Amino acid sequence: MYKYKQDINKNIFRGYDIRGIYPSEIDSDTAYTIGRGFGSYIKSIGKTHAVIGHDNRLSSEELYEALKTGIMESGINIISLGLVTTPMYYYACIKLKVYSGVMVTASHNPKDDNGFKFAFDESGNCKGQEIQDFLAYILKNDFTTGEATCETYDIRPDYFELFSTNFNFGNRRVKAVIDPGNGTTAILARELYEMFPIDLICINEESDGHFPNHHPDPCVEKNLDQLKKAVIENGADIGLAFDGDGDRMGLVTSNGTFIPTDKYMIIVVRDIINKVANKKFLYDVKCSKSLSDEIERLGGEGICYRTGNSYTKAKVRDDDLPFGGELSGHVYFRDRWPGFDSGLYAGLRMLEILSNTDKSVEGLLEGINEYYSTEELKFASPDTVKFGVVDKIGEYAESKGYKYITIDGVKVLFDDGWALVRASNTGPNLTARFEASTKERLEELQNEFVGKIEELNK
Repeated sequence: MYKYKQDINKNIFRGYDIRGIYPSEIDSDTAYTIGRGFGSYIKSIGKTHAVIGHDNRLSSEELYEALKTGIMESGINIISLGLVTTPMYYYACIKLKVYSGVMVTASHNPKDDNGFKFAFDESGNCKGQEIQDFLAYILKNDFTTGEATCETYDIRPDYFELFSTNFNFGNRRVKAVIDPGNGTTAILARELYEMFPIDLICINEESDGHFPNHHPDPCVEKNLDQLKKAVIENGADIGLAFDGDGDRMGLVTSNGTFIPTDKYMIIVVRDIINKVANKKFLYDVKCSKSLSDEIERLGGEGICYRTGNSYTKAKVRDDDLPFGGELSGHVYFRDRWPGFDSGLYAGLRMLEILSNTDKSVEGLLEGINEYYSTEELKFASPDTVKFGVVDKIGEYAESKGYKYITIDGVKVLFDDGWALVRASNTGPNLTARFEASTKERLEELQNEFVGKIEELNK
């Protein structure tokens, strides 16, 4: 039925996962081949079972079946979750104590993309060189064979139970609009949120892998226009949106203002810093200086780290931090949550905070240092070109005598701002972000470095 794919596209093996366009870059034979490689590899390190799940993309079930076949032919038993959000998959691995697994998803990518997030063992999602080593393993085509079983497991009751015991809502009843964006959270968002004392309004709550209403990335402001309108029309206190596979959250205030994740993180840090013993918090290189300023002002310590869900989540876990996150919307609570990223959980933590105060979201941000910043800017750049452009940006900064760090791309640091240029690990793009203390300085930095990107990106 399926066959080993000799000409597998090497460019789909990216920095945090496997991701590409269906069916030109990823098809059933690709999924089967990855399954054969995955099953054979985890068998070689002594594993006997793997947990697998898939999101609601149109191609996900087809790829899931091919992946499952490949893993089972390698002699690995399958625990099949079926249609779940990525956080539900993470929790199933924790609950079942089976840490080898694959989630079929392309997260917030366009509807024709798909891919695989995967973990070999307890160390978590594969990333960086691990993924390249896995590609090399697949290309050897030296796979194990064996008999295997497949059992289904319904993680939904366990997942709801985890939420039901986690919150302490106050006396204020918050009115919230939520937008699953027709992504996979649509299969549980309303039912889950109705467990709590919230006045709830839902939009775009039908599970539909066409994503007919807007692109499923809640941290890009233009995707939140319908949510903003619904919040204002309903006189809601807040609006929450979730991405395609449910591991990220976006937020708008009662007047329809978009709140980026770094400001959400300020609200959380203010709420928990006096409730946790370890006052170290992680953020990625794209976050505003307002976050690091606030952590320091509160007596905490900020840890600046590279971007990427697989990296940031592992760092928060390995350093035993109570909370961390990145601008893209991934946040990790470990104060009273198992540490994996869940957009629905992140949203409920915000609603819990609001329920215990009479302040608005804006009120919870009063007194922070304000900077002017751009959204994340994307520049199309082939995978074979983009890393070289970043290297040349570093050479340019060196030639100008600028101070810069290379923890993730090149971040050029000035007394009154910064410029960040990175190669995207999820697509053929360069990304850039700029921040400064004044609008004029922001424009200067943006003009200088965008001009340089455009000059080099040829």
